Amino acid sequence: MRGKLSRTLGGLLLAAVLAAYATPGTAGAAEEPTGQIASVGTDWGRPGPYEVNVDIGVVHTFYHPRNMGQSGERHPVIIWGNGTGAVPGFYSELLRHWASHGFIVAAANTPTSNFAITMRAGIDVLERWNADSGSPFHGKVDLENIGSAGHSQGGAAAINAAIDPRVDTALPIQPGPITSPDLMDEPTFYLAGQRDLTVWPTLVKALYRDSDHVPAVYGEVRGAGHLSSIGDGGNFRAPTTAWLRFWLMGDENARGMFFGPGCTYCTDGDLWSGWDRNALALQIPGPTS
Repeated sequence: MRGKLSRTLGGLLLAAVLAAYATPGTAGAAEEPTGQIASVGTDWGRPGPYEVNVDIGVVHTFYHPRNMGQSGERHPVIIWGNGTGAVPGFYSELLRHWASHGFIVAAANTPTSNFAITMRAGIDVLERWNADSGSPFHGKVDLENIGSAGHSQGGAAAINAAIDPRVDTALPIQPGPITSPDLMDEPTFYLAGQRDLTVWPTLVKALYRDSDHVPAVYGEVRGAGHLSSIGDGGNFRAPTTAWLRFWLMGDENARGMFFGPGCTYCTDGDLWSGWDRNALALQIPGPTS
């Protein structure tokens, strides 16, 4: 795992490595094959350019672009963990939103996701489908760019899933306590809710502070309770989309939201009641222009 972080971040020579990420395409649906995911500007809360299909299985529910690979592109993967007692349908609009931006979301159907076993199995399924010439996913899955995300118990699972060397970034939303950031080595965006009385912001911030070995960002959504991310994601939707588009698609429009001295989210007091970036996150360069 340590080797993967070194490979991804290049021993913190991030400017050079991040330049190697794919550059998003131009706004709107491409008419000619480009091999790229279309840019959406900076309105991360707005639906992306893809129509969405939902395939409900016994073990996973898959949210994905209806016309995968329509311009020769491959689609990055998000594995998702639910909160305690929940199923993917509780978060359906958020997961559909991510799929509209070009991601394939493999949501574990389990209501007890904490140890991330089913989440990680979603990668295994997509690996098989990507290699199967008879599958609609054949050759269309970007298995080099995978994120783990989840809410509450699933937020802890997002951290636990990141021990998998195939995972490139973690997105724990109001994560529960049964986890250890010490075991993972991916860039992580910790999200808390200012009025969360189930997972107090101080608990989320403790996990963030324990992540000083990876680039980590902490965002506390103003006014948010523990269930504010259910449904369409509320005020969690836009920043999570931006984070995933940057780390998994190389969307340079999203870089400046988090990184560099003029980062947009750093000064957005309407959205955040708390914000912090650790020393490694501060070393990631901002936009060049």
